[in-house]
Amino acid sequence: MTKRRIVISEFMDERAVAQLQAVHDVLYDPALVDDPLRLLSECVSAEALIVRNRTQVRGELLAALRRCRVVGRLGVGLDNIDVAGCEAMGLPVVPATGANAASVAEYVITAALMLLRGAYAASDDVAAGRWPRMALSNGRELAGKTLGLVGCGAIGRLVAQKAEALGLQVLVSLSRRVPGAIPLDELLARSDVVSLHVPLADETRGLLDAGRIATMKRGAVLINTARGGLVDEAALAAALRSSALGGAALDVFEHEPLPLAPHFQGCPNLLLTPHVAGVTVESNERVSFMIAEAVLKALA
Repeated sequence: MTKRRIVISEFMDERAVAQLQAVHDVLYDPALVDDPLRLLSECVSAEALIVRNRTQVRGELLAALRRCRVVGRLGVGLDNIDVAGCEAMGLPVVPATGANAASVAEYVITAALMLLRGAYAASDDVAAGRWPRMALSNGRELAGKTLGLVGCGAIGRLVAQKAEALGLQVLVSLSRRVPGAIPLDELLARSDVVSLHVPLADETRGLLDAGRIATMKRGAVLINTARGGLVDEAALAAALRSSALGGAALDVFEHEPLPLAPHFQGCPNLLLTPHVAGVTVESNERVSFMIAEAVLKALA
């Protein structure tokens, strides 16, 4: 078998990398994404490129992929990839569809529990001899609440399944007419927990702007594990500070890594994580081996 050149620009399970190295010439450098000139140079000879969400496969980088036969995406979102441009070049893009759904679904349910209860950031106070029992006695239970899913693909369906098992009523809003789905504004007005599960596109950018956030049920919590561009971050922070919203969990941001964000400093009941909802030991294995197999097949 002819050895092909594979470039991997972000982190991947090392056993899956070894599977590729056993057959092909592999450059694996998780820091390559942060060295754009070297990345561009390495991609000129690449016959396969494997990325996560930070490598921007578009413009000059896409033009350099003249020898490339496949782009593997270690995840499901494709907004960092010019899919139409790849199609025009006859370059298939393979996402790891479904491989991280369980991890994201567990994150959403965990975040909902934490935000509604509001008692899980008290360790420092208790250890320091303070006893904020009264202040933390107004937490809310998840059972009996309403969860609104904005979008309901593989991850959304799994969130719904887990939520219903915990006693939540589930509402769904979709961009197209589907039996049982309701308009977004109605979902926002009725839901105690809102979780976003739509891709970032022209029609969804800024989906939850200041106006829409203002229509959400008072005290509701918002969870975004989809894409940062869906939410007006400053408007969300303002709603948290005014107690219009009861909490928020953001795993994704308009700009990543998140630059200095003074509007989030000191925000009440806010959970910020660095785009890791879909990344666990188990999901990284599933995603990595799925893409390794797909790349090997494309290069065969």
